[in-house]
Amino acid sequence: QVQLGESGGGLVQAGGSLRLSCAASGRTFSSYGMGWFRQAPGKEREFVAYISRSGGSTYYAVSVKGRFTISRDNAKNTVFLQMNSLKPEDTAVYYCAALRSGSIYYTDGYDYWGQGTQVTVSS
Repeated sequence: QVQLGESGGGLVQAGGSLRLSCAASGRTFSSYGMGWFRQAPGKEREFVAYISRSGGSTYYAVSVKGRFTISRDNAKNTVFLQMNSLKPEDTAVYYCAALRSGSIYYTDGYDYWGQGTQVTVSS
């Protein structure tokens, strides 16, 4: 069992930066790939970024590539999402999720989810 908790969301102006954190409980954190998803009002939850168990591989949605960076610290059971050059269209609730195996791009394959943290980007 893995419990996830996001933090770091807030209100920021366009062009600004935020760093999200996701803390995981349990001793099996390094057994999971970790993803970030987001969900805007009235829209489906969408893939943002993924990092492999060791941190050696990362993947990004086209809409955030070059602006967002995912990283992890397995010693601290934490995954991060550094978000730079934020745009109003990045406004959403951001969720972290743990994946044992399966497709990294779809919500169905993820085993555990956090409660989400709100990110609001004003224009």
